[in-house]
Amino acid sequence: MNIHILGVPMDLGAGRRGVDMGPSAIRIAGASEKLQSLGHAITDEGDIPVKNPELQKVKNPKLKYLSEIVRACTVLSGKVEKILEGGNFPLVLGGDHSIAIGTIAGVSNYCRKKHKQLGVIWVDAHGDMNTDETTPSGNIHGMPLAASIGLGALELTSVGGDFKKVEPKNVVMIAIRDLDEGEKIIIKNSGINIFTMEDIDKHGMAVIITKALQKLKDVDFIHVSFDLDATDPSICPGVGTPVKGGLNYREAHLIMESLAASKRMNSLEIVEANPILDHHNQSAEFAVELMQSGFGKKIF
Repeated sequence: MNIHILGVPMDLGAGRRGVDMGPSAIRIAGASEKLQSLGHAITDEGDIPVKNPELQKVKNPKLKYLSEIVRACTVLSGKVEKILEGGNFPLVLGGDHSIAIGTIAGVSNYCRKKHKQLGVIWVDAHGDMNTDETTPSGNIHGMPLAASIGLGALELTSVGGDFKKVEPKNVVMIAIRDLDEGEKIIIKNSGINIFTMEDIDKHGMAVIITKALQKLKDVDFIHVSFDLDATDPSICPGVGTPVKGGLNYREAHLIMESLAASKRMNSLEIVEANPILDHHNQSAEFAVELMQSGFGKKIF
């Protein structure tokens, strides 16, 4: 597989500094070398430049740093689409989860041109389904999935084009355990498929990931958006917004191993690695291990 790595060192969408260093931390953990060892060809396209928050002003407290996030996501959208048009696999490294607005827009544009139906697997502790009307913080990293299904501020929903990037019925959320009240209402009304940590506890990850792929049986292209805070902080402490009670080590790997076995993952982003909160780059190393599982590494 020809994998193109693209970094987006952005923490504008988050309420805490540090995830802008995530792409560098994941590279330092050996992402390119370890994927090459599995037989893949790696091209690192570097990082999309993003302005620091110190150089900007918050114009709307409900949509913090909106203009720069929209600009960066628009650039990202074009680059992801170009990678796919070249017949390559985009591997996007974040940065906070607001970058998913750009990644999914790029994938969606490619799918529209190729008449493919897009599905998204969203692995996250959080729903990221707030809008500017429901957000309690104004942090845009809590809005990307809502924007991708056409909800929220026009500036966000129109990144890459003014159209719905993915149908809610073609979205599967996994490992959810921390939702705002407004998000709960939006999710119930949207028709999105959701598997919470309670579902995983009751049924086991093998059942859940099988159900997730079954929900997307009719799509032609699957994008996976993996927020590292989906895993428990005991496994992955260096994340933007840690929440207790997440995926354990093997559950997280089983998701990626199952995707590899299905041969249905067509693009991947891994976000919210925060080296400031990490221990000896533990979380970035874990992110690379997840990538290896997603790109074919097996126990036996």
